Parts: sequence; C-alpha cells; structure tokens
Amino acid sequence: MAINYASTFSPKVDEMFAKQSFTNGLTNAEYSWTGVETVTVYSVPTVGLNNYTLTGNSRYGTPAELQNNIQVMKVEDDKSFTFTIDRKSEQDTLSVMSAAPALAREVEQVVIPYVDTYRFAKMVAGAGNAKYGVTATASNAYSNVLDVQAMLDEDYAPTAGRVLVVTPAYFNLLKLDESFVKRGDLATGIALTGQVGEVDGMPVIKVPSTYLPTGTNFIITNAIATVAPVKLTEYKVHIDPPGINGALVEGRIRQDAFVLNNKKNAIGICMSSAAPTP
Repeated sequence: MAINYASTFSPKVDEMFAKQSFTNGLTNAEYSWTGVETVTVYSVPTVGLNNYTLTGNSRYGTPAELQNNIQVMKVEDDKSFTFTIDRKSEQDTLSVMSAAPALAREVEQVVIPYVDTYRFAKMVAGAGNAKYGVTATASNAYSNVLDVQAMLDEDYAPTAGRVLVVTPAYFNLLKLDESFVKRGDLATGIALTGQVGEVDGMPVIKVPSTYLPTGTNFIITNAIATVAPVKLTEYKVHIDPPGINGALVEGRIRQDAFVLNNKKNAIGICMSSAAPTP
C-alpha cells in the first residue's frame, strides 16, 4: 500500500519554500518549462547612431541585418532522497519517528538549503559585475557596497528590486563601519526571508556563509536576473511496502537556476578571492 503525499503535502512544501527559502523572492518564473526541459531565450541587440547626410542613397547610414543571440536553458539538476522508518522505531519513540514529520524535516533542513545554495552559486557564477580580492574590514564594508552599486548603475541596471545578500560576518562589519548609517526600522515592513535591515536603499538579507560560494562577501541581485524553474517536487510515503514493516519515504526534486545573459549586469558580487582565470 502506498500513500502519495504529492497532493496533500505539496501545498505545505510550497508554503515552506515561501517562508523559509532565502532565494524564493530573489528569482523569477518568467518562462514556462511546462512540458519541456529546455527553454531558448532570444536577445536582440541594438545598433549605434549615425550622422544623417543630405546626399546619396544611404542617408541614414549603411544598413546591416540585425542579428540575435540565444541562451539555451535546460533543467538538469535532478535530486532525490529516501529513508525507512521501521514500525518498531515509530512505536518505541512515542511516534516521534513518524513519516510525515520526518518528511517535513527533510524538506526544511536538506532540500530547501540545497536549492538556496544552488541558486546563489549560479548568481555568483553568472554575475555581470564583480569586485575581487577584497579583504573586508570595518572601515571598508560600506564603501564596498557603494562601489558595487556604482558598477550596476554604470551598466544601467534598474535600482528598483535590488537586494543585498550578506554573510553574518560581513553584516557585522557593516554595523561596525562608521560610514554606515542604518536607514530606519523595517521590523513592520519586512517582506523577504532573512531581511535584517536596509543599506543604501536596498533590503539586506543575512544568510549563512555556507549558502554562498567560498570567498563571497556579498551579492547584490535583482529578481529579474535569475530564472529558477522547479519542474518537479514529489514526495511519497509507502506504508508496509514489500520487505519492510513500516514506512518507506521517497522524494524527488527537479530544478535549476539560470542567470539571463541580457540581465546579468543586474547582479554584482564582492569577493575576497581573486578573479577567476579566463
């Protein structure tokens, strides 16, 4: 006998992601992967301006065929988990080791952190702006943020929607920086998981350092830049399957994350590590 929790447990899983995932509000679902595993995005460039001339047959300039670029996004990350809970284990632990709570715990403590870590890694790898080799101190923590903000501004990245993601250590340095002035108390207006304040007009999200690639001081990102499709989340509890007196729990998640080529300049990073070798 198998009990499929996909229909009854999935709403709770969605709620967990919304409440507990740091990246849920930092990505978008602009494209649909329904029925497919690959989505192709076209980006069309612009052309420069010419001096209009009053003579000849090409007064606007010499026309050239407008080209396009494509980005192929294929969902490839496919993870699963499984474990058993023997009937004796459930009986002799006052039902503490029962299937439903164990499944919820697995999603909360393993699946959600994995997805967040995966998405942050993709953001860092795909960032269009970066400041490398930065040894963060209490005297430069705030200016580093301003420097990366300026990089984004120079690339015409929209200011609306920017979010600053920091490690706990870097956030502490920010609070010690004499140049940093916290702008107001956001306690009544917090909209993002992990938000702890505001810096230079941006909400600040503090995440465990293990969620970010090694050497990351902070990320400034925007939800418009990263697409994070979740193709499948399926969780099952099999009661007394052949060979087991108890529960067999299984779960699977197919997901991925992609920084859009034409939006990558909306992401800026500050790294203590050196710039990667081309």
